[in-house]
Amino acid sequence: MASPTPDNRHTGLVKGPPRIKGPVDGRPTLMLTAFDLAALGYQVDEYVLSGTAASYRMQGQRRRNGQWNIHPQGSAPYATRIVVARPTRLSDFNGTVLVEWLNVSAGADTAPEWGYLHREIVRSGYAWVGVSAQKAGIDGGGLMSFPGMEPLKKAQPERYADLNHPGDAFCYDIFTQVAHALRNEPERLLGSREINSLIAVGESQSAGRLTTYINAVAPLEQAFNGYLVHSRFGGAPGLGKTSVLSALLGALQPVHLRTDTPVPILNLITETDLMMKRFGYLPARQPDHDRLRTWEVAGTAHADTYVMGASLIDSGTLSPEDMADAMAPTRNLLGLTLPGDINAAPQHHYIMMAALSALNQWVTTGESPPAGERLTLEAGQSPRLKLDRVGNALGGVRSPWMDVPTCRLSGMAIAKSRMGALFGSTAPLDPASLSRLYPAGRADYLVKFSEALAAAISAGFILSRDRTEIEALAAASYPG
Repeated sequence: MASPTPDNRHTGLVKGPPRIKGPVDGRPTLMLTAFDLAALGYQVDEYVLSGTAASYRMQGQRRRNGQWNIHPQGSAPYATRIVVARPTRLSDFNGTVLVEWLNVSAGADTAPEWGYLHREIVRSGYAWVGVSAQKAGIDGGGLMSFPGMEPLKKAQPERYADLNHPGDAFCYDIFTQVAHALRNEPERLLGSREINSLIAVGESQSAGRLTTYINAVAPLEQAFNGYLVHSRFGGAPGLGKTSVLSALLGALQPVHLRTDTPVPILNLITETDLMMKRFGYLPARQPDHDRLRTWEVAGTAHADTYVMGASLIDSGTLSPEDMADAMAPTRNLLGLTLPGDINAAPQHHYIMMAALSALNQWVTTGESPPAGERLTLEAGQSPRLKLDRVGNALGGVRSPWMDVPTCRLSGMAIAKSRMGALFGSTAPLDPASLSRLYPAGRADYLVKFSEALAAAISAGFILSRDRTEIEALAAASYPG
């Protein structure tokens, strides 16, 4: 598939390429792994990009179909940072760069997509770039705050003293300019003479920003070859100088992803995202088309034990027992004790890795991913997920953890909790239920699990290269 052509003539603003400083000595403020990426053949560098960014204003109505028209409104100087993780050896680079819109809900930069995808990134040779696109990541001001998570200027004041973010009205063009810098300076930023594709990725509030970007900015700039939109809610933030809270309120106005996009979009939705009251994706559901695939994944929560902890130590070398322990259900989260165990669904990150692989193939060869069945709803005025006899959701993208269960995995919290609302729940099946499902015990379970895993791989929702690891994890996780 041909690369989009970077072109800012449509904006009416004359913007030179951003200036690049770096790599900056020392360790960037961004948690990626608790193990040494160098041992896996990857290096991490940080750069400062500066220049002049545009802001935009809406022309006409903010249409539900996502076909928004915008016009530049002003410009301002900026200086932000990017973090680059890439193969140390050029021969290991597969030619695709993932550009993650770093999440700032916690008032600091976090990289959830790196967390879910890093195993596939490393083994397939992607380059990854985390972008401090929003002001909160640099200066603070998110919806929440957690111990040990600080904005850049507070975490390392001297290192980041020169950063200057003019406000989130300019975040979309800052993100675009990073893409153009990667295309224009691949050897300096990536150690490669050229790149084949740029794929934008973002999770949660960053997925909301990408929704606005796709609907409003992408038709002007054509900076990316594809988009992985992960865990968006129903709406999307506006274009103005909005706070994180006002951006969240934008989620109250459901909007589709525009259908005239020239590049592929894979839209991955968890149970939490679909069903969350007031903000959920359900009223923004739309049919697939030749440039959109939506995967609603059964049994998944907006965040889970993998991305909140296990991903930091998942180097690909841990024993199945250690991985099972790292992903085990827990109600202790970021120093808080929740009313019940949060979601511990392994399928989330395995299906995410399959999504990335499928999207990259779509971008590079034109072969589209499989269509995903939608999660099934109960009939009635108040929408609810339809559940099977053990309490797991029906429909959606399936995995062996749902079709051959040992517990109830849900995107819905066990009890009301402001924090727990995003983390779903896990409830083990009682011994009588396990005996009914698997009369011959563990051996019976593993045979059925392997059959269901083969079906998920054949359907294209789990990668075949993960089969051995998943079967070992299932064996180590069976109760008792």
